[in-house]
Amino acid sequence: MLACTNSIFHGPATFHRQSHPSKFLLSKPLLFPRLPRVVNFGKLKFNSHFSGKNSCRRFNVKSSVNSSSEVLESIDVGVPHSSLQKHSLKIPVGDRHTLVETGHMGRQASGSVTVTDGETIVYTTVCLNDTPSEPSDFFPLSVNYQERFSAAGRTSGGFFKREGKTKDHEVLICRLIDRPLRPTMPKGFYHETQILSWVLSYDGSHAPDALAITAAGIALALSEIPTSKAVAGVRVGLIGDKYIVNPTAEEMENSELDLMLAGTDSAILMIEGYGNFLPEEKLLKAVEVGQDAVRAICNEVEALVKKCGKPKMIDAIKLPPPELYKHVEEIAGDELVKVLQIRNKIPRRKALSSLEERVLKILTENGFVIDESTPRSNAETIAEILEDEDEEVIVDGEVDEGDVHIKPTPRKPTPLFSEVDVKLVFKEVTSKFLRKRIVEGGKRSDGRTPKEIRPINSSCSILPRAHGSALFTRGETQALAVATLGDNKMAQRINNLIEVDDYKRFYLQYSFPPSCVGEAGRIGAPSRREIGHGMLAERSLETILPSDNDFPYTIRVESTITESNGSSSMASVCGGCLALQDAGVPIKCSIAGIAMGLVLDTKEFGGDGTPLILSDITGSEDASGDMDFKVAGNEDGITAFQMDIKVAGITLPIMREALLQARDGRKHILGEMMKSLPPPAKRLSKYAPLIHVMKVRPDKINLIIGSGGKKVKSIIEQSGIEAIDTEDNGTVRIFAKDLASLEKSKAIISSLTMVPNIGDIYRNCEIKSIVPYGVFVEIAPGREGLCYISELSSGWLAKAEDVFKVGDHIDVKLTEINEKGQLRLSHRALLPDADSDNSNSTDKSSLEEVSSPTNAGLFEEKTEQPNDEVNTPKAQPHLKEVQRTILHFHQKNLADR
Repeated sequence: MLACTNSIFHGPATFHRQSHPSKFLLSKPLLFPRLPRVVNFGKLKFNSHFSGKNSCRRFNVKSSVNSSSEVLESIDVGVPHSSLQKHSLKIPVGDRHTLVETGHMGRQASGSVTVTDGETIVYTTVCLNDTPSEPSDFFPLSVNYQERFSAAGRTSGGFFKREGKTKDHEVLICRLIDRPLRPTMPKGFYHETQILSWVLSYDGSHAPDALAITAAGIALALSEIPTSKAVAGVRVGLIGDKYIVNPTAEEMENSELDLMLAGTDSAILMIEGYGNFLPEEKLLKAVEVGQDAVRAICNEVEALVKKCGKPKMIDAIKLPPPELYKHVEEIAGDELVKVLQIRNKIPRRKALSSLEERVLKILTENGFVIDESTPRSNAETIAEILEDEDEEVIVDGEVDEGDVHIKPTPRKPTPLFSEVDVKLVFKEVTSKFLRKRIVEGGKRSDGRTPKEIRPINSSCSILPRAHGSALFTRGETQALAVATLGDNKMAQRINNLIEVDDYKRFYLQYSFPPSCVGEAGRIGAPSRREIGHGMLAERSLETILPSDNDFPYTIRVESTITESNGSSSMASVCGGCLALQDAGVPIKCSIAGIAMGLVLDTKEFGGDGTPLILSDITGSEDASGDMDFKVAGNEDGITAFQMDIKVAGITLPIMREALLQARDGRKHILGEMMKSLPPPAKRLSKYAPLIHVMKVRPDKINLIIGSGGKKVKSIIEQSGIEAIDTEDNGTVRIFAKDLASLEKSKAIISSLTMVPNIGDIYRNCEIKSIVPYGVFVEIAPGREGLCYISELSSGWLAKAEDVFKVGDHIDVKLTEINEKGQLRLSHRALLPDADSDNSNSTDKSSLEEVSSPTNAGLFEEKTEQPNDEVNTPKAQPHLKEVQRTILHFHQKNLADR
């Protein structure tokens, strides 16, 4: 690609004069079609554009134009791809090397590179438009990152096999790439730039996100884009007291810290991470380790850039004229001082907008701003294109055959500015005056001192049907947080490179409607900003949640920003913490979040040069300041943090001061959160589902599920519960809406999975059926045992129906479990005279046990030999008397019950 896309190149052409002096025919085609053709008349030089036979002509005066031979020499005709060489570089990072390669892939891109760690490979390209976009107050940069399933030897699990829309975690990595690169882009460079990054190979151990940041930084350094310095990124973990650079996935499982850091060889540009109540000093040490690693990478990259980097497009930088700043300050300076003292955001924004329109109007009336809507005369057109008073301009129809040239009256044009330039300068001047007010006067727009926190108030249980709710307000920033509890079906499913099904039991969803800033706008899918802010708040709160065993709920928190004037993500942390407590979640402790700002160069604004840290920044302080540093946690440590830098970078001493000031701010906010009215309920809502966790033997799980899931469906229908979730380790979770259905399902599952022991006594058990040889008794729902007729009473019974009927309730004792797990019960063992009867062996041995084909398979019993003495005819009257006595006793016992 050419070093400067603004250059105009002209091919050689021979022109023949016709009868009309301004009409020409080409003797041969242009070497470069579509480019303007050059006409030279001595000193006079102008370009002519033709688009047809009757097209109009426009002549642009040029102070100097290269000859055709010079143009040809300046053109890079390109080198055949076959002759391009691959450049490789091995960079020591942590305990291994990272391989950087360029020149072998994506050779038509402005910059392309592959970065390899282990068997993980990230491929990144940088491209830019040949023509600049309209000037704006932000750099036109877009970043896209994609994890190809083929990188792990997989395909998409859905119906569509092509990778679909960008997933949330890919969006988060896009933000990680974008945030450190944007501050390095020069002001005034408006060529739209696109960074594309793909994970081509993933080994499951070496994470690709830090590699993607480094790859993007190297690709930009190799391209024509005039970035200031090379950028690199690393991850830092903490295992025990050891800090590890770019730890593996296995090492991260035991890490207390997950820190992502990006910067240059001299400064930090971005940090983001999460910790388990990590002390400030440990975080600073981790940042220092990460900065050393980034510095080493950047130093190695500089050598690669000098070797094969492309010339930078310095000439493409177009800044507003310096004199425009003076004009804007003269017109709006005094008024800006008054406007910036307005405390409320909306009135201040409207006043600034009105003042901007006034500045634009005054400059337009004075002829400093081009009014595109007003047609201009031919004389004005000539004045605009006039660049040098010594040059001569030929107006159409005024060329003589001789050497006589007609000169217009020289007139120096009035300096003209575009409307966009005025708006850009007005924004910068406003930022300058805001900084000056804070540094010189020690007061911010809302009247606070640098360390002062805005007024805070909060209230809980404001939504009666929600499981937990809280409204948190800090100044003009307000978040409505709602907590919802559910079963495993409510868990968020994540499809990543390695595991097909990964579920999150806690997730926070953040929304930022346009109404929260008093505007009308489009409502649609969540933006990248919303996804990023939501993840920051989610990871902040995740540390304080109980374990799945202690609180087996899936938890969803929604944070809707109802007002916004800075630090809405940290308001989501505070509101989310209160909503969790209101929902009855037994959190470990309360946490809060705060956003810190910075004015780096105070000497420029009347200070002594010491950086000024601002606590709890507003939206204008975020936009005009040099840093946005969000920190969440309690007074003991940090759970999450995120820092964006808008200047060349900050140093560790500045970060240390910001962290200590943020800790004081969190203490104050936590104290205000405890004053919430009404306070959090700290108990489960009556509308929340009930979850009971029970453990059974793993080999009993199939009894609950049944063939094809029939049994578990039957249990759900019988008890009226919502769902049953089982795990292979024997964990069973029951989800119900009310306690009655929960208890009923518990009883059914307990009976199915119970392990009965000989000697267990079961009270008030129902007789389910009567057979000739005894009765079947249900000792637990779905679990029955056989009580032989000989075990129903102390004496002999001819028929069980004579004493019992289906539906009666009796007490039984478990006396035997056969090899098939079938149960034998005894009612006689619990009768009051059982001991005296047991002493008489004739009661047990003399009663004949009836066997039949029905019960032959239920128990494999030894048939006792009948007592001849008892079965003789002489003994029959005696047996009948005993039977009558037993029957009378049993009927009396039932009547007493």
